[in-house]
Amino acid sequence: MKHYSVSIMTNSSKTLYTGVTNDLQQRMYEHKHHLVAGFTSTYHMTRLVYFEETSDVHAALAREKQIKGWLCAKKMALIASTHPAWRVVSEDWQGGRPWLMRTRSFASLRMTRGRALAPLTVPA
Repeated sequence: MKHYSVSIMTNSSKTLYTGVTNDLQQRMYEHKHHLVAGFTSTYHMTRLVYFEETSDVHAALAREKQIKGWLCAKKMALIASTHPAWRVVSEDWQGGRPWLMRTRSFASLRMTRGRALAPLTVPA
């Protein structure tokens, strides 16, 4: 079964980038080594500070779109709700998948007509 990740990355200036991928570890490698041209390479987005996983690609895309529509303050509150010090999640990786740093599961999201809505506990 495939897993899809919605992630929020940042840089030293705390500029935020939200994206979706089916291989988060590979995608982080690409961003850290500037192998992908565009926003993440231009703004040196190399720090993974938040991610969610699901097996439903449509839910992942809907969640990415939802987060991208939020104001920066709400995105920062989401990050702070799981990592108050904005610790870089990918630093905890040892080999395969991230360990002990799973954030919110898509199972905790309210569903309406198949579309994911905001988690019930996201700070305003």
